[in-house]
Amino acid sequence: MMQNLFSLKGRVALVTGGSRGIGKMIAEGFLTYGARRVYVSARKAAACDATAEELSAIGECVSLPADVSTLEGINGLVARIAEREDKLDILVNNAGAAWGAAFDEFPESGWDKVVDLNMKTPFFLTQALIGHLRAAGKEHVAKVINIASIDGQSVTTDETYPYGASKAGLLHMTKRMALRLAADNIAVSCIAPGAFASDMNKVARDHADTVSKAIPAGRIGTTEDMAGAAIYLASRAGDYVTGSAVTVDGGVSFAR
Repeated sequence: MMQNLFSLKGRVALVTGGSRGIGKMIAEGFLTYGARRVYVSARKAAACDATAEELSAIGECVSLPADVSTLEGINGLVARIAEREDKLDILVNNAGAAWGAAFDEFPESGWDKVVDLNMKTPFFLTQALIGHLRAAGKEHVAKVINIASIDGQSVTTDETYPYGASKAGLLHMTKRMALRLAADNIAVSCIAPGAFASDMNKVARDHADTVSKAIPAGRIGTTEDMAGAAIYLASRAGDYVTGSAVTVDGGVSFAR
């Protein structure tokens, strides 16, 4: 048992926002550690397809493009999963959005986009897939991993009002979901990333050297850093972790 503590052999996973950035890092890690099949979903079909093709060199990766910001999109994605799978071992709620604007000018459209995708979507997608997660829970601890942010743990000077608020809400919702779903043998946990190169975090992507100076570890996060945290939570090693957030930020959040 101890030798297989971090193995994902035989597990099936869905990673939203899986075509790039943190989602792609997690999908790659799952396949490397033996996942039987990883579904990646993203709004842009071409990017989703390209990532699935690339990661299929490691293991079976399937592209399921979808816009999970709406209930219609969520239900469509779940229907396509149901055509292929009777159970789902791991759900990673990674799809997210950010929006920055001055306080006096912040638009309702930006607020709604961020809050809906960052906080509402993880709840309703998990709800829609609960039958598949419960089916997996009959065999072993099924996993829901929500991707939050250190911006939900502490306040930044950036005027991204709904982003930090929605990620703080996701951290709290993770605890509430964990409390309810533990009875179904489903562990719900959270990762709070710091600076990782992605299209959402263009500053870290394009100015890594400058950003790294403010990080105690002296660098931004890598694929291995994010994949390692997700593999831990998704595998047997993380079965007793529920309701908690794993902060993966090189120490920057407590050094602010």
